[in-house]
Amino acid sequence: MPALNEQATVGAVISQVKQSLPGMDVLVVDDGSSDDTATLARAAGAEVARLSVNLGVGGAMRTGFRYAAARGYDVVVQVDADGQHDPDEVAALLDALDDADIAIGSRFAGKGSYKASGPRKYAMVVLSFVFSRLGKTRLTDVTSGFKAMGPKAIKLFAGYYPAEYLGDTVESLVMAIRAELKIKEIPVIMRERVGGTPSHSPVKSAVYLGRAGLALLLALVRRRPAVDSSDSA
Repeated sequence: MPALNEQATVGAVISQVKQSLPGMDVLVVDDGSSDDTATLARAAGAEVARLSVNLGVGGAMRTGFRYAAARGYDVVVQVDADGQHDPDEVAALLDALDDADIAIGSRFAGKGSYKASGPRKYAMVVLSFVFSRLGKTRLTDVTSGFKAMGPKAIKLFAGYYPAEYLGDTVESLVMAIRAELKIKEIPVIMRERVGGTPSHSPVKSAVYLGRAGLALLLALVRRRPAVDSSDSA
């Protein structure tokens, strides 16, 4: 659970996760917060990894994957700390891992009424078209941060996980496709964030389409160190 200044919601989200998924371990990666996110996460029963500086979602997730790999976890589920992701939907993502390496919770696959607008909508349409072709499967929500990942994905991303802008969604999916991981999309309901600060300001939204396209282009042309994503067995 990557978190930046989410003291208003992190405790409640952790409690919901524990209620919906009894026995699941929760790691909150405090991405350089200046508020009481870490303290409240510990009080709610989560393990906390504190980053001394803000690295962004990608940097926080890289920490999470390395934590999971070092401790032998078979599954990692990414849940936002702002309350948008419903922990009750996690079970469907986990079920999808029976025949996939990455399960993406999609806001646009037929469940719920979430709507995107403006530049973000056009960026999502373009990215969905490109990734559906690259991955040879229909993908409608490639920027979703609600995901479940199995052993091959954990091994791949623990070796390298992009921290650049949109790297945690666009570039990480390119990496997974190049590593021939199977990606599956599951329809989920996304809620409105109930606290904290949105990660994209109106100014950023105005240039989202161009930046998303640039992120995709860089991901396609950039070479990364080879990582064996096969099962260790």
